[in-house]
Amino acid sequence: MSENQNLLAEQRRALILDEVRRRGGVRVNELTRKLGVSDMTVRRDLDALARQGVLEKVHGGAVPVVEASTHEPGFEAKSGLELSAKEDIARAAATLAAPGTAIALSGGTTTYALAQQLLDVPDLTVVTNSVRVADVFHAAQRSAGTRPGAATVVLTGGVRTPSDSLVGPVADQAIAALHFDVLFLGVHGISPGAGLSTPNLAEAETNRRLVQSARRVVVVADHTKWGTVGLSSFASLDQVDTLVTDAGLPAEARAEAGEHVRLVVAGEPDPGTEI
Repeated sequence: MSENQNLLAEQRRALILDEVRRRGGVRVNELTRKLGVSDMTVRRDLDALARQGVLEKVHGGAVPVVEASTHEPGFEAKSGLELSAKEDIARAAATLAAPGTAIALSGGTTTYALAQQLLDVPDLTVVTNSVRVADVFHAAQRSAGTRPGAATVVLTGGVRTPSDSLVGPVADQAIAALHFDVLFLGVHGISPGAGLSTPNLAEAETNRRLVQSARRVVVVADHTKWGTVGLSSFASLDQVDTLVTDAGLPAEARAEAGEHVRLVVAGEPDPGTEI
């Protein structure tokens, strides 16, 4: 963790959270030394992260929140986490979407970041069960008007989850009738044993249908998702073609992932340009 008084609050909090998760807890005085900021600044950052529900304040510092496998954070709570990693992943993943193809984007904050990177890819047909993802394309069309090459967006119906995804029988039926070239899939957790998992049973079934309807599956997940296991698994790693992640993924995890999928690490050499 580098000492830098000019870090933005968002960057500083991401570093603090990563340190808490990596070490299993940190003290305020350690963070003030490493970040080069005041005790009061660190305490404000810990308060903000505690309000998001991603760590727990204890006397003199903070520890990770131990989440149940059924816990599903809302979109707003997740949107403030690992922002720079998600932006890097989104830029790398966007190079895998070829003009004129039919793609699907699942719900999640990383696919939301990816949607913003896909606005300039011409003639896409986008199938999504994410209200937030659909809003990205619709807002772009409202502000710029109808333009040649603008994406055609198909939003499935369904019941809304805390992460603003649409799931359930209506969504499942709509997805089962469609076929897309590439699925860009956000996940709650990914591990060699459990594969891809989510705490929401209905979302697991909808994600299962998305995987079945896709010619190729690209998982977009930052390094904190590795080793996390939700209540319900919906796909194995062998069903994934490509994992796009960030440089924070440890070497051991990279080796494990590479046994099953093509691994693309955002910002590192040879990310690939097409599926």
